[in-house]
Amino acid sequence: MEGFADCRVAPGRLAPDAGARLRQWLDEGRHGDMLWMADRVDQRSSPDGLWPEVRSVIMLGMSYTPESDPMALELHPELGRISVYAQRKDYHDVVKGALKRLAQWFVHQTGDEVKVFVDTAPVLEKTLAEAAGLGWQGKHSNLVSREHGSWLLLGAIYTTAELGPDAPGHDHCGSCNACQIVCPTNAFPEPYRVDARRCISYLTIEHKGPIPHELRQAMGNHIYGCDDCLAACPWNKFAKTASVHKAMMQRLELSELPLTQLLRLDDGAFRQLFAGTPIKRTGRDRFVRNAAIAAGNSGDSSLIEPLIHLLVDASPLVRGAAIWALAQLDKGRFSLEKRGRLKFESDESVLQEWTVSATEAR
Repeated sequence: MEGFADCRVAPGRLAPDAGARLRQWLDEGRHGDMLWMADRVDQRSSPDGLWPEVRSVIMLGMSYTPESDPMALELHPELGRISVYAQRKDYHDVVKGALKRLAQWFVHQTGDEVKVFVDTAPVLEKTLAEAAGLGWQGKHSNLVSREHGSWLLLGAIYTTAELGPDAPGHDHCGSCNACQIVCPTNAFPEPYRVDARRCISYLTIEHKGPIPHELRQAMGNHIYGCDDCLAACPWNKFAKTASVHKAMMQRLELSELPLTQLLRLDDGAFRQLFAGTPIKRTGRDRFVRNAAIAAGNSGDSSLIEPLIHLLVDASPLVRGAAIWALAQLDKGRFSLEKRGRLKFESDESVLQEWTVSATEAR
C-alpha cells in the first residue's frame, strides 16, 4: 500500500487532555526556540481545530528500520553519527508523495474531501497515531509499535468521511526505562515528557544558536539528530528491515562519515553531499557547528588542523564551535581566556594569536 507498513483510523476530534498536555509543555518552555510549536496551538490540539469539517483521520506509518545498530558508531568518535531517518531520502517528500497518491484513490472511491499532512502543519501526529492504534507514545515520547518498534515515519490523511475508528494503542512500556537511562543529556526529566532544550535532536537540527556549553561534551559524536532513546527500546526486536519501503532505503555513504571530511565542507560541498536528504534543510553552518563539537569530543588530534581553518570561517556560529573544540583537544597549546582571546602556541605564525568576540568564545 504505497510503501506504508501500517494504516489505522482515528476520530476527527481528540480528547481535551491532548491539548491541555500540549499547552502545559509549551508553558514550561520545553519547546525551546521552536516557536512554531506555540503558533496555532488551538489548531494543533485537535484535527477539527485545524479543519472543522474533518470527521476521521487515516494515520499511516512508513518503516525505516535500520540495517545495523544505530549505537555502533559511539565507539568510533572520529566518525559523525547521523540519525537513521536522515541517511535516506527526505521523508517529507517520500511520505507526502505516497499520501497524495493514496488520498487520490480514496477520493475516487468515496467522493469525500481529504487533506494530507507530513510534519509540516499543526498536527499532533504521535498523539493521533496512538489514538488510531498504530502504537503508543513511549517514555521517550516517541511512538512505539509492537510490530515496528520505534522506527515509523508518520503521515496523516484528514477526511470528511465518517470512518469507524480503530481501537487506540495501549502503553506496553511497563517498568522499562531504557530510553531514559541511555539519553546522554538527560532530556527526560520524567517519563513521557521530553525537554527539547536538552534533546540532541533538537540541539543539532532545530537550535540555531551556539550549543549550550554544559551539553556539548554529552553530545559525543552526534552531528545530526540522535537515535539513542529509540535504539534502546526492547520492542525494536520485532522490527524487520523487510518492511522498509524501497524509496526509504539507507544511503550507505552517509552511515560512516569522517569528521575530518565534514569539517572541510563549504556550502557547495555540503549541498552536494546531502542533496535529497533532510539534512540539507538545516544548512551548512549549523551542520559544521555540530561537526566541530563532535571533533572537540573526539580526542583526535588530527582534527586540530581542519578546526584551525574554521577560525576564519564566515559564520560566527562555526568559529565559536571551532574555538571550543580546539580548547578541548589540546589545552596545552590552546587556551580560552574569559575575555574571549584564544592564544595559539604553535608553528602557525599567522595564527599565533586570534582574537574573537566574547559571544564566539562562550
